Amino acid sequence: MASPGENLKINGDRLWESLMEMAKIGPGVAGGNNRQTVTDEDGEGRALFQSWCQAAGLSMGLDQMGNMFARREGTDPNALPVYVGSHLDTQPTGGKYDGVLGVLGGLEIIRTLNDLDIKTKHPIVVTNWTNEEGTRYAPAMLASGVFAGIHTQDWAYDRVDHDGKKFGDELARIGWRGDEEVGARKMHAFFELHIEQGPILEAEGKDIGVVTHGQGLSWTQVTIEGKDSHTGSTPMPMRKNAGLGMARVLEAVDQIAWSHAPDAVGAAGHIDVFPNSRNVIPGRVVFTVDFRSPDIAVIRDMENKLRVAASDICGQMGLSVSFEKVGGFDPVEFDEGCVTAVRSAAERLGYSHRDLISGAGHDACWINRVAPTAMVMCPCVDGLSHNEAEEISREWATAGADVLMHAVVETAEIVE
Repeated sequence: MASPGENLKINGDRLWESLMEMAKIGPGVAGGNNRQTVTDEDGEGRALFQSWCQAAGLSMGLDQMGNMFARREGTDPNALPVYVGSHLDTQPTGGKYDGVLGVLGGLEIIRTLNDLDIKTKHPIVVTNWTNEEGTRYAPAMLASGVFAGIHTQDWAYDRVDHDGKKFGDELARIGWRGDEEVGARKMHAFFELHIEQGPILEAEGKDIGVVTHGQGLSWTQVTIEGKDSHTGSTPMPMRKNAGLGMARVLEAVDQIAWSHAPDAVGAAGHIDVFPNSRNVIPGRVVFTVDFRSPDIAVIRDMENKLRVAASDICGQMGLSVSFEKVGGFDPVEFDEGCVTAVRSAAERLGYSHRDLISGAGHDACWINRVAPTAMVMCPCVDGLSHNEAEEISREWATAGADVLMHAVVETAEIVE
């Protein structure tokens, strides 16, 4: 298999302009984006991406989970495609690059190949996976999970948001529910470019992260029930304060994560308090505990310790507690051949690099179950992500997309 020449590079300015243009859709309040899954803004972002794909001569496929597949034909009609992509949806207070860099970096590969009239044996398909973030509809990586057979489509369609709206209904409402069977596509390989969402690459002055593994994740939704009562007239001994119970459980969550230092982490980022009134003691709270580790045994131990600690705390306070596993995946080891393609690309192009374990979940973690998969990462400023202040440089984006292109094109095989 011939490797691409080191002079094969993407158009960094064009990639950056595309990132800035997409960021105009669903603007946040502080310079980032609020383009949550299957909202009107998501639909608008999809339409812009589709228009760019059509201009690049790609044919668009759309499956029943709204996953978008923009295909550039190869010279061998029987060769399985090489897939590349990420997601266009964002957090409510998300940045301009999380996920979007991977989708538009994939599109930039196609544009560059078109510019240079380079043909590949295998087709190349640029993908936008639906609902990677999982913030409006849990769990994260919902549509890639259905694609990989982790979830059933009916179960995914029945996920509800904070307002009780079903995922399947909202996907249809915005006009992006396709007819194609989910998971029917076969892949030669899948590559995903993403910002690191952590501080290691920037701190060490590395251009590229070669992702060898993905950290395992567990989301447990905890519901604590007490009794709503007046904050001013309810004596302290007679209170059943679900909010206080949650506070004590969250302290336990922190201690549990520290007990498996340094690689384990844990916190609760999604919290609902009811009735959420200034002068009412909370009678009910619902929150999701997020535990992560590269060791599945550690994840299971943290899950068990959470249930024991929360049950003890709530039992002592006269509160009831229940648990629901609402998301998670085991630690991931990416394909050795695809990882080598990424590492070799960085070396061929002269970019500094290091191996990384991804601390965040990505669509690649699920697709790795059904196809050889690897990830490329670029630095982000201060490791900040899931925040409107998320930032990367044009040079980092270009380097990441260059490495992505070389790994994809080498795998797709240039036709001389």
